[in-house]
Amino acid sequence: LCSGVTAGLVSADVLRREQQELRRHERSNKRLEDESQHAETIFRDKTGRRRDLAQERLEERRKAEAQSERDEQYAKWGRGLAQGRQQQQNVEDAIKEMQKPLARYIDDQDLDRMLREQEREGDPMADLIKKRKAKENKEKKEKPRYKGPAPPLNRFNIWPGHRWDGVDRSNGFEQQRFARIANKKAVQELAYKWSVEDM
Repeated sequence: LCSGVTAGLVSADVLRREQQELRRHERSNKRLEDESQHAETIFRDKTGRRRDLAQERLEERRKAEAQSERDEQYAKWGRGLAQGRQQQQNVEDAIKEMQKPLARYIDDQDLDRMLREQEREGDPMADLIKKRKAKENKEKKEKPRYKGPAPPLNRFNIWPGHRWDGVDRSNGFEQQRFARIANKKAVQELAYKWSVEDM
C-alpha cells in the first residue's frame, strides 16, 4: 500500500512532519475535490474535441423522424394508390357503421340502399335494371368508332381509329402473312385428301 509515509523504523519528528505534510496536501486537494464534485462530465471524441450530447441527441431524433417519414412514404407508394383509397374508404365505412345504433329499423335509409344494390339470383327485374343502366351509360359517353368501308384484316383483329381515312399505308406484311397461312392450310388439306384417296 502506498500511503506516502516513509517505511521502516522512523523517529517521531519525521513521522509528525510527514503527517503534517500529508494533511496540507489533503487540504489543497479538498478544494479541488469540492470544485469537481458537482462539475459536469465532459465527453470528448477521438480527436479530443468536446462533444455536445444534447445537440447529438437532437440531431439523431431529427434523422429518425426523417427516416420514419421516408419509410411511411415508401410504404404508401408500395401499397398502391387505389388500394390505399379503398382501405381509407373501408375504414370510413366501418366508423360510420359503428356510430349507428345496434338495432336497425325498417326506415333505415343506408340499410335500404344496401339491400337495393344487392343482386340476387333469379331476380326478374335485375336484367331490366342492368339494361337501363347500360343504356344510360352508353348515352353518357360513347367513344367514336370508324364508320367507313371494311378495313383490311390484321392479325390482332384491331379495328382502326375513328379518324382513319381508309387508305392502306401498310407494307403488305399482313396480306402476305394471311396468304401464307391460307396456302399452308390448302396444302395440308390437299395432302390429307391425297392420303385418304385409296380408301
